[in-house]
Amino acid sequence: MKSATRRVPLARPYLDEREEELVVEVLRSGRLSLGPTIDRFEELIAERVGAPYAAAVSSGTAGLHLLARIAGVGPGDEAITSTLSFAASANCFLFEGATPVFADVDPRTWNLDPEAVEAAITDKTKAVVAVDMFGYPCELEPLMELCEHRGIALIQDSAEALGAEYRGRPVGSHGPSGVFGFYPNKQVATGEGGVVTTHSEEEWQLLRSLRNQGRDYETGGWFNHVRLGFNYRWTDLQAAVGIAQLEKLDQMLELRSAAAARYGELLAEVDAVELAPADDVDHKRSWFVYVVQLAPEIDRARVIVELRERGVDVAEYVPCIHLQSYMREQYGFGEGLCPIAEEISSRTLALPFFAGIDPADQEYVVRMLLEVLDR
Repeated sequence: MKSATRRVPLARPYLDEREEELVVEVLRSGRLSLGPTIDRFEELIAERVGAPYAAAVSSGTAGLHLLARIAGVGPGDEAITSTLSFAASANCFLFEGATPVFADVDPRTWNLDPEAVEAAITDKTKAVVAVDMFGYPCELEPLMELCEHRGIALIQDSAEALGAEYRGRPVGSHGPSGVFGFYPNKQVATGEGGVVTTHSEEEWQLLRSLRNQGRDYETGGWFNHVRLGFNYRWTDLQAAVGIAQLEKLDQMLELRSAAAARYGELLAEVDAVELAPADDVDHKRSWFVYVVQLAPEIDRARVIVELRERGVDVAEYVPCIHLQSYMREQYGFGEGLCPIAEEISSRTLALPFFAGIDPADQEYVVRMLLEVLDR
Protein backbone atom coordinates (compact mmCIF):
# COMPACT_ATOMS: atom_id res chain seq x y z
CA MET A 1 0.00 0.00 0.00
CA LYS A 2 1.32 3.43 -0.95
CA SER A 3 1.14 6.01 1.83
CA ALA A 4 -0.56 9.27 0.89
CA THR A 5 1.61 12.38 0.72
CA ARG A 6 -1.39 14.73 0.73
CA ARG A 7 -5.18 14.61 1.00
CA VAL A 8 -7.50 16.00 -1.65
CA PRO A 9 -11.22 15.78 -0.70
CA LEU A 10 -13.90 14.95 -3.21
CA ALA A 11 -15.87 18.11 -2.41
CA ARG A 12 -15.84 21.07 -0.05
CA PRO A 13 -18.21 24.05 0.34
CA TYR A 14 -16.94 27.55 -0.44
CA LEU A 15 -17.57 29.52 2.75
CA ASP A 16 -16.22 32.72 4.29
CA GLU A 17 -17.05 35.35 6.90
CA ARG A 18 -20.21 36.46 5.09
CA GLU A 19 -22.06 33.24 5.93
CA GLU A 20 -21.04 33.62 9.57
CA GLU A 21 -22.19 37.25 9.61
CA LEU A 22 -25.66 36.49 8.26
CA VAL A 23 -26.14 33.44 10.49
CA VAL A 24 -25.28 35.53 13.56
CA GLU A 25 -27.85 38.12 12.46
CA VAL A 26 -30.53 35.41 12.38
CA LEU A 27 -29.47 34.04 15.76
CA ARG A 28 -29.72 37.48 17.29
CA SER A 29 -33.12 38.09 15.68
CA GLY A 30 -34.68 35.11 17.41
CA ARG A 31 -36.48 34.06 14.18
CA LEU A 32 -34.96 30.68 13.40
CA SER A 33 -37.74 29.31 11.20
CA LEU A 34 -40.57 30.64 9.02
CA GLY A 35 -39.00 34.06 9.21
CA PRO A 36 -38.08 36.88 6.82
CA THR A 37 -34.68 35.45 5.90
CA ILE A 38 -36.38 32.57 4.09
CA ASP A 39 -38.65 35.01 2.27
CA ARG A 40 -35.62 37.00 1.15
CA PHE A 41 -33.77 33.90 -0.04
CA GLU A 42 -36.80 32.78 -2.04
CA GLU A 43 -37.01 36.17 -3.74
CA LEU A 44 -33.32 36.06 -4.64
CA ILE A 45 -33.31 32.51 -5.97
CA ALA A 46 -36.46 33.09 -8.03
CA GLU A 47 -34.88 36.17 -9.58
CA ARG A 48 -31.68 34.26 -10.27
CA VAL A 49 -33.32 31.42 -12.20
CA GLY A 50 -35.98 33.52 -13.92
CA ALA A 51 -39.05 32.07 -12.22
CA PRO A 52 -41.69 34.24 -10.54
CA TYR A 53 -42.12 32.02 -7.46
CA ALA A 54 -39.92 29.90 -5.20
CA ALA A 55 -40.63 27.80 -2.11
CA ALA A 56 -37.69 26.66 0.02
CA VAL A 57 -37.89 23.14 1.45
CA SER A 58 -35.84 20.82 3.63
CA SER A 59 -34.15 19.02 0.70
CA GLY A 60 -34.21 18.65 -3.04
CA THR A 61 -35.84 15.26 -2.52
CA ALA A 62 -38.63 16.91 -0.53
CA GLY A 63 -39.19 19.37 -3.36
CA LEU A 64 -39.44 16.60 -5.95
CA HIS A 65 -41.86 14.73 -3.71
CA LEU A 66 -44.10 17.78 -3.39
CA LEU A 67 -44.18 18.21 -7.17
CA ALA A 68 -45.07 14.53 -7.59
CA ARG A 69 -47.89 14.98 -5.06
CA ILE A 70 -49.17 18.10 -6.85
CA ALA A 71 -49.05 16.24 -10.19
CA GLY A 72 -51.49 13.71 -8.73
CA VAL A 73 -49.14 10.76 -9.08
CA GLY A 74 -50.40 7.73 -7.15
CA PRO A 75 -50.96 3.98 -7.03
CA GLY A 76 -51.64 2.50 -10.46
CA ASP A 77 -49.73 5.30 -12.19
CA GLU A 78 -46.35 5.08 -13.87
CA ALA A 79 -43.69 7.76 -13.84
CA ILE A 80 -40.68 7.88 -16.14
CA THR A 81 -37.22 9.10 -15.22
CA SER A 82 -33.55 8.55 -15.97
CA THR A 83 -31.75 5.66 -14.34
CA LEU A 84 -28.47 7.58 -14.59
CA SER A 85 -29.23 9.79 -11.61
CA PHE A 86 -29.41 9.98 -7.84
CA ALA A 87 -32.09 7.76 -6.32
CA ALA A 88 -34.30 10.73 -5.38
CA SER A 89 -35.26 11.17 -9.06
CA ALA A 90 -37.32 7.99 -8.71
CA ASN A 91 -38.01 7.96 -4.97
CA CYS A 92 -40.03 11.15 -5.29
CA PHE A 93 -42.88 9.35 -7.02
CA LEU A 94 -42.38 6.02 -5.26
CA PHE A 95 -43.38 7.86 -2.07
CA GLU A 96 -46.80 8.32 -3.70
CA GLY A 97 -47.13 4.67 -4.72
CA ALA A 98 -46.40 5.04 -8.43
CA THR A 99 -44.49 2.46 -10.45
CA PRO A 100 -41.04 3.43 -11.75
CA VAL A 101 -40.26 3.31 -15.46
CA PHE A 102 -36.72 4.03 -16.64
CA ALA A 103 -35.82 5.40 -20.06
CA ASP A 104 -32.32 5.24 -21.47
CA VAL A 105 -30.04 8.23 -21.94
CA ASP A 106 -28.35 9.92 -24.85
CA PRO A 107 -24.76 8.62 -25.11
CA ARG A 108 -23.37 12.13 -25.63
CA THR A 109 -25.26 14.20 -23.06
CA TRP A 110 -25.90 11.44 -20.44
CA ASN A 111 -29.43 12.87 -20.06
CA LEU A 112 -32.80 11.35 -20.92
CA ASP A 113 -33.24 10.53 -24.60
CA PRO A 114 -36.63 12.04 -25.59
CA GLU A 115 -37.22 9.20 -28.07
CA ALA A 116 -36.63 6.65 -25.31
CA VAL A 117 -39.06 8.55 -23.08
CA GLU A 118 -41.72 8.54 -25.80
CA ALA A 119 -41.27 4.80 -26.31
CA ALA A 120 -41.72 4.22 -22.56
CA ILE A 121 -45.06 6.08 -22.32
CA THR A 122 -48.17 3.99 -21.71
CA ASP A 123 -51.75 4.86 -20.83
CA LYS A 124 -50.66 4.66 -17.18
CA THR A 125 -47.92 7.30 -17.48
CA LYS A 126 -48.67 10.23 -15.20
CA ALA A 127 -45.35 12.11 -15.02
CA VAL A 128 -41.83 12.44 -16.36
CA VAL A 129 -38.99 13.50 -14.08
CA ALA A 130 -36.31 14.98 -16.33
CA VAL A 131 -32.84 15.25 -14.80
CA ASP A 132 -30.18 17.86 -15.60
CA MET A 133 -27.45 15.36 -14.83
CA PHE A 134 -24.14 16.64 -13.48
CA GLY A 135 -25.33 20.19 -14.21
CA TYR A 136 -25.84 19.59 -17.95
CA PRO A 137 -29.32 20.74 -19.09
CA CYS A 138 -31.65 18.03 -20.35
CA GLU A 139 -33.38 18.17 -23.75
CA LEU A 140 -36.09 20.30 -22.22
CA GLU A 141 -37.98 21.58 -25.26
CA PRO A 142 -38.63 18.16 -26.86
CA LEU A 143 -39.68 16.80 -23.47
CA MET A 144 -42.00 19.75 -22.87
CA GLU A 145 -43.64 19.24 -26.26
CA LEU A 146 -43.97 15.50 -25.69
CA CYS A 147 -45.50 15.84 -22.22
CA GLU A 148 -47.87 18.60 -23.30
CA HIS A 149 -49.03 16.55 -26.28
CA ARG A 150 -49.62 13.43 -24.16
CA GLY A 151 -51.10 15.24 -21.14
CA ILE A 152 -48.27 14.20 -18.81
CA ALA A 153 -46.81 16.25 -15.97
CA LEU A 154 -43.17 17.27 -16.46
CA ILE A 155 -41.03 17.74 -13.35
CA GLN A 156 -37.54 19.17 -13.80
CA ASP A 157 -34.93 17.70 -11.45
CA SER A 158 -32.35 20.49 -11.59
CA ALA A 159 -30.87 19.64 -8.18
CA GLU A 160 -27.38 19.64 -9.73
CA ALA A 161 -27.85 22.46 -12.24
CA LEU A 162 -28.17 25.85 -10.54
CA GLY A 163 -26.59 28.35 -12.93
CA ALA A 164 -26.97 26.20 -16.04
CA GLU A 165 -28.57 27.58 -19.22
CA TYR A 166 -30.72 25.95 -21.88
CA ARG A 167 -31.08 27.73 -25.20
CA GLY A 168 -29.73 30.97 -23.78
CA ARG A 169 -31.97 31.13 -20.70
CA PRO A 170 -31.40 29.98 -17.11
CA VAL A 171 -32.61 26.52 -16.18
CA GLY A 172 -35.77 27.24 -14.21
CA SER A 173 -37.05 29.97 -16.53
CA HIS A 174 -38.69 27.84 -19.23
CA GLY A 175 -41.99 26.98 -17.56
CA PRO A 176 -41.91 23.53 -15.93
CA SER A 177 -41.68 23.47 -12.17
CA GLY A 178 -38.31 22.31 -10.96
CA VAL A 179 -36.09 21.72 -7.98
CA PHE A 180 -32.59 22.84 -7.01
CA GLY A 181 -30.61 21.28 -4.17
CA PHE A 182 -28.17 22.75 -1.63
CA TYR A 183 -26.27 19.77 -0.25
CA PRO A 184 -22.64 20.69 0.65
CA ASN A 185 -21.24 19.57 -2.72
CA LYS A 186 -23.69 21.68 -4.73
CA GLN A 187 -23.08 25.04 -6.41
CA VAL A 188 -24.91 26.68 -3.49
CA ALA A 189 -24.28 24.82 -0.23
CA THR A 190 -26.40 25.31 2.89
CA GLY A 191 -25.80 21.94 4.57
CA GLU A 192 -29.21 20.58 3.64
CA GLY A 193 -32.11 22.10 1.78
CA GLY A 194 -33.64 22.72 -1.60
CA VAL A 195 -36.05 24.99 -3.40
CA VAL A 196 -38.96 24.49 -5.77
CA THR A 197 -39.37 27.11 -8.48
CA THR A 198 -42.64 27.50 -10.32
CA HIS A 199 -44.40 29.79 -12.76
CA SER A 200 -47.80 29.22 -11.13
CA GLU A 201 -48.96 31.30 -8.17
CA GLU A 202 -51.57 28.67 -7.33
CA GLU A 203 -48.92 25.95 -7.22
CA TRP A 204 -46.65 28.18 -5.13
CA GLN A 205 -49.37 28.67 -2.53
CA LEU A 206 -49.97 24.92 -2.49
CA LEU A 207 -46.26 24.23 -2.06
CA ARG A 208 -46.11 26.60 0.92
CA SER A 209 -49.01 24.78 2.53
CA LEU A 210 -47.76 21.25 1.81
CA ARG A 211 -44.27 21.94 3.17
CA ASN A 212 -45.78 23.14 6.46
CA GLN A 213 -48.15 20.36 7.53
CA GLY A 214 -50.92 21.39 5.12
CA ARG A 215 -51.66 24.65 6.92
CA ASP A 216 -53.85 27.29 5.31
CA TYR A 217 -52.23 30.72 5.38
CA GLU A 218 -55.09 32.57 3.70
CA THR A 219 -58.13 31.90 5.89
CA GLY A 220 -56.98 30.13 9.04
CA GLY A 221 -54.52 30.17 11.89
CA TRP A 222 -51.54 28.07 12.84
CA PHE A 223 -53.59 24.98 13.68
CA ASN A 224 -55.90 25.12 10.66
CA HIS A 225 -54.85 22.18 8.50
CA VAL A 226 -56.78 22.00 5.25
CA ARG A 227 -54.89 19.12 3.62
CA LEU A 228 -52.44 16.36 4.44
CA GLY A 229 -49.01 17.98 4.43
CA PHE A 230 -45.44 17.34 5.47
CA ASN A 231 -42.81 18.82 7.71
CA TYR A 232 -40.57 19.88 4.83
CA ARG A 233 -39.78 23.27 6.33
CA TRP A 234 -36.41 24.95 5.94
CA THR A 235 -34.79 27.23 8.55
CA ASP A 236 -33.77 30.86 8.53
CA LEU A 237 -30.27 29.77 9.57
CA GLN A 238 -29.92 27.79 6.35
CA ALA A 239 -31.46 30.62 4.37
CA ALA A 240 -28.86 33.00 5.79
CA VAL A 241 -26.10 30.73 4.51
CA GLY A 242 -27.94 30.52 1.20
CA ILE A 243 -28.11 34.30 0.80
CA ALA A 244 -24.37 34.59 1.40
CA GLN A 245 -23.81 31.84 -1.15
CA LEU A 246 -26.01 33.54 -3.75
CA GLU A 247 -24.08 36.78 -3.29
CA LYS A 248 -20.96 35.06 -4.61
CA LEU A 249 -22.59 32.52 -6.92
CA ASP A 250 -21.12 34.05 -10.07
CA GLN A 251 -17.66 33.91 -8.54
CA MET A 252 -18.13 30.28 -7.46
CA LEU A 253 -19.42 29.29 -10.91
CA GLU A 254 -16.39 30.93 -12.51
CA LEU A 255 -14.05 29.09 -10.15
CA ARG A 256 -15.77 25.79 -10.90
CA SER A 257 -15.61 26.43 -14.63
CA ALA A 258 -11.92 27.31 -14.40
CA ALA A 259 -11.21 24.15 -12.38
CA ALA A 260 -13.07 22.06 -14.96
CA ALA A 261 -11.09 23.66 -17.79
CA ARG A 262 -7.87 22.94 -15.91
CA TYR A 263 -8.76 19.26 -15.57
CA GLY A 264 -9.65 19.22 -19.25
CA GLU A 265 -6.19 20.48 -20.17
CA LEU A 266 -4.42 18.08 -17.83
CA LEU A 267 -6.39 15.09 -19.13
CA ALA A 268 -6.59 16.04 -22.79
CA GLU A 269 -3.91 13.59 -23.95
CA VAL A 270 -4.86 10.71 -21.65
CA ASP A 271 -6.22 7.98 -23.93
CA ALA A 272 -7.72 5.95 -21.09
CA VAL A 273 -9.92 8.83 -19.92
CA GLU A 274 -12.94 10.25 -21.76
CA LEU A 275 -14.12 13.71 -20.69
CA ALA A 276 -17.69 14.72 -19.88
CA PRO A 277 -19.96 16.19 -22.60
CA ALA A 278 -18.95 19.66 -23.74
CA ASP A 279 -21.23 22.69 -23.94
CA ASP A 280 -22.92 23.47 -27.25
CA VAL A 281 -25.19 26.17 -28.64
CA ASP A 282 -28.19 24.89 -26.64
CA HIS A 283 -26.53 23.68 -23.42
CA LYS A 284 -24.38 25.55 -20.94
CA ARG A 285 -23.34 23.36 -18.05
CA SER A 286 -23.17 24.53 -14.46
CA TRP A 287 -20.26 22.51 -13.13
CA PHE A 288 -21.46 20.38 -10.22
CA VAL A 289 -19.00 17.47 -10.18
CA TYR A 290 -16.14 16.56 -12.48
CA VAL A 291 -16.89 13.11 -13.86
CA VAL A 292 -14.83 11.25 -16.45
CA GLN A 293 -15.23 7.87 -18.12
CA LEU A 294 -12.45 5.34 -17.89
CA ALA A 295 -11.71 3.12 -20.86
CA PRO A 296 -13.69 -0.16 -20.81
CA GLU A 297 -10.62 -2.29 -20.11
CA ILE A 298 -9.68 -0.30 -16.97
CA ASP A 299 -10.48 -1.87 -13.59
CA ARG A 300 -12.34 1.05 -12.00
CA ALA A 301 -12.56 -0.56 -8.56
CA ARG A 302 -8.78 -0.93 -8.43
CA VAL A 303 -8.29 2.65 -9.62
CA ILE A 304 -10.55 3.93 -6.83
CA VAL A 305 -8.73 1.94 -4.15
CA GLU A 306 -5.28 2.98 -5.30
CA LEU A 307 -6.19 6.65 -5.68
CA ARG A 308 -7.62 6.73 -2.19
CA GLU A 309 -4.42 5.14 -0.90
CA ARG A 310 -2.62 8.10 -2.47
CA GLY A 311 -4.85 10.61 -0.69
CA VAL A 312 -7.15 11.33 -3.63
CA ASP A 313 -10.83 11.05 -2.74
CA VAL A 314 -12.73 9.72 -5.75
CA ALA A 315 -16.07 7.94 -6.24
CA GLU A 316 -18.04 5.93 -8.77
CA TYR A 317 -20.62 8.46 -9.93
CA VAL A 318 -23.38 7.27 -10.17
CA PRO A 319 -24.75 3.72 -10.06
CA CYS A 320 -27.90 3.22 -12.13
CA ILE A 321 -31.04 3.57 -10.02
CA HIS A 322 -32.72 0.48 -11.46
CA LEU A 323 -29.75 -1.66 -10.40
CA GLN A 324 -29.89 -0.56 -6.76
CA SER A 325 -30.74 -3.47 -4.47
CA TYR A 326 -34.16 -2.15 -3.44
CA MET A 327 -35.14 -1.67 -7.06
CA ARG A 328 -34.07 -5.19 -7.97
CA GLU A 329 -35.90 -6.67 -5.00
CA GLN A 330 -39.14 -4.68 -5.23
CA TYR A 331 -39.57 -4.35 -8.99
CA GLY A 332 -37.43 -7.09 -10.49
CA PHE A 333 -35.15 -4.81 -12.49
CA GLY A 334 -31.87 -6.15 -13.80
CA GLU A 335 -29.08 -5.58 -16.27
CA GLY A 336 -29.96 -4.81 -19.88
CA LEU A 337 -32.91 -2.50 -19.28
CA CYS A 338 -31.00 0.71 -20.14
CA PRO A 339 -27.80 -0.44 -21.87
CA ILE A 340 -26.41 3.03 -22.65
CA ALA A 341 -26.85 4.29 -19.11
CA GLU A 342 -25.48 1.03 -17.70
CA GLU A 343 -22.37 1.29 -19.86
CA ILE A 344 -21.77 4.91 -18.85
CA SER A 345 -22.38 4.16 -15.18
CA SER A 346 -19.95 1.24 -15.16
CA ARG A 347 -17.07 3.47 -16.26
CA THR A 348 -17.64 6.88 -14.63
CA LEU A 349 -15.32 8.28 -11.99
CA ALA A 350 -15.73 11.53 -10.04
CA LEU A 351 -12.51 13.40 -9.31
CA PRO A 352 -12.02 15.93 -6.49
CA PHE A 353 -13.83 19.08 -7.56
CA PHE A 354 -15.08 22.26 -5.85
CA ALA A 355 -14.92 26.02 -6.19
CA GLY A 356 -11.84 26.51 -4.05
CA ILE A 357 -9.76 23.57 -5.25
CA ASP A 358 -6.04 24.35 -5.44
CA PRO A 359 -4.59 24.00 -8.98
CA ALA A 360 -1.64 22.18 -7.43
CA ASP A 361 -4.06 19.65 -5.95
CA GLN A 362 -5.60 19.11 -9.37
CA GLU A 363 -2.15 18.49 -10.81
CA TYR A 364 -1.52 16.00 -8.02
CA VAL A 365 -4.84 14.25 -8.71
CA VAL A 366 -4.02 13.82 -12.39
CA ARG A 367 -0.44 12.75 -11.66
CA MET A 368 -1.70 10.06 -9.28
CA LEU A 369 -4.37 8.98 -11.76
CA LEU A 370 -1.76 8.55 -14.47
CA GLU A 371 0.46 6.63 -12.06
CA VAL A 372 -2.37 4.25 -11.23
CA LEU A 373 -3.39 3.85 -14.88
CA ASP A 374 0.20 3.08 -15.86
CA ARG A 375 0.21 0.22 -13.36
